[in-house]
Amino acid sequence: MIAPRRFLPSIPSLLALEAVDRLGSAVAAAEDLSLTHSAVSRQLKVLEDQLGVTLLVREGKGLALTPAGARYAASVRDVLEDLAQASLRLRARGSRGSLNLALPPSFGLYWMGPKLHAFMAEHPQILVNQSTRLARFDFGREKFDAAVHFGPEDWPGTEALPLARDRVIPVCAPSLAEGLPPGDPAALRALPLLHLESRAGAWESWFDAHGVTPGELRGLLFDQFFAMAEAAAAGFGLALLPEFLARPEIDRGRLVAAWPDYLDQGGIYSLVWPKNQAPEPALQRFIDWMRERAEL
Repeated sequence: MIAPRRFLPSIPSLLALEAVDRLGSAVAAAEDLSLTHSAVSRQLKVLEDQLGVTLLVREGKGLALTPAGARYAASVRDVLEDLAQASLRLRARGSRGSLNLALPPSFGLYWMGPKLHAFMAEHPQILVNQSTRLARFDFGREKFDAAVHFGPEDWPGTEALPLARDRVIPVCAPSLAEGLPPGDPAALRALPLLHLESRAGAWESWFDAHGVTPGELRGLLFDQFFAMAEAAAAGFGLALLPEFLARPEIDRGRLVAAWPDYLDQGGIYSLVWPKNQAPEPALQRFIDWMRERAEL
């Protein structure tokens, strides 16, 4: 339910307050908003009278927000940003349905990307918006319909559709693989090893699974799979990559497998969506479509 009109300030007043807070003066705010200085001052006065709270005080020739004004300006900025994003999404999709997805960058690009392209080709009436997220978030606060989650089904308040297993393989540039003895996993320890920040201990787990004592495994550290893949292709070292990224790079000849088999590490990529509400038609159609194409 929307609050009574008397509690809802006008958009021009809120824009004036946000601009003064961001720029530090009514003069700068007026220039930013393409208004006169007096027009900005009037909007601020109207806002203070409506709220009954002092939001700004004069400091020399300028204005400064009171503590209450600064807190209110921060909330106003969030509201204006939400309104702008909602307007942008509406303008982008027009009369079509829309679907807002949160995806891990590498999985979203290499595994989900081709499938989204096919889904939109089959359902041109649905616009799929994509954003990058690496960690869980609150569906009640973020404007997403669904997300891809890596790990166990431990995202509270969500339904889950398993999509793909986490299978990895050591890869490197073709020149770096020359001279590696076949069938000897311990020999890989002699090569520079590349590590991913979010997969601490991945190499240790790989060597343990192949009966090799890992020892001290030092090397370059990366925050994204595709950045690590680029470094491996450039010859910086050996990367432990997921199948969805390693396979196309091997097919292209940029990387070669330094070990013949993929290792299932037990992790799962899943599509998740809020449990406490029925999916909108666009989301339900996407869930049904993905259910037929999931690898699990």
